[in-house]
Amino acid sequence: MSEQETDLLAELISERFDCLRRLRQLVEQQVSLVEGGDLTRLLDVLGAKQRLLWELERIERALDPFRGQNPESRRWRSGQLRQQCAEQSARCTQLLEEIMAEEKRSQSRLVERRERVAAELRSVEQAGRACSAYLTASAPPGSRLDLSAEE
Repeated sequence: MSEQETDLLAELISERFDCLRRLRQLVEQQVSLVEGGDLTRLLDVLGAKQRLLWELERIERALDPFRGQNPESRRWRSGQLRQQCAEQSARCTQLLEEIMAEEKRSQSRLVERRERVAAELRSVEQAGRACSAYLTASAPPGSRLDLSAEE
């Protein structure tokens, strides 16, 4: 493997790191917006997140040729560049784990919120039925006013 190829590998790892860092920030915002119930801003964050996921997919496809290679066969411009790339790659793995944990947390909060809203809606519906039943049952038979017009 030539130095140009390892330069490309280092650049792709750097792009992956940057993309994952930005994705983690958006996931943190997502969790906050889910907890706060701000669905309008949540949709904006989800759109931005989708664009980053597409970017990450592009980077991952570009990294595919490097996956099957023996790392010892790579020629680096310097040991420092190799070390930096290895550290950034490890940090990418850590960021991905953090993102996955935050995604699970966000999903859990969203499910809790959905269940809470559904329970509130059921409660309102039951109260409405009870109120209608009470009004119908408590009205005396002759107290209804007939406003229909007959010719």
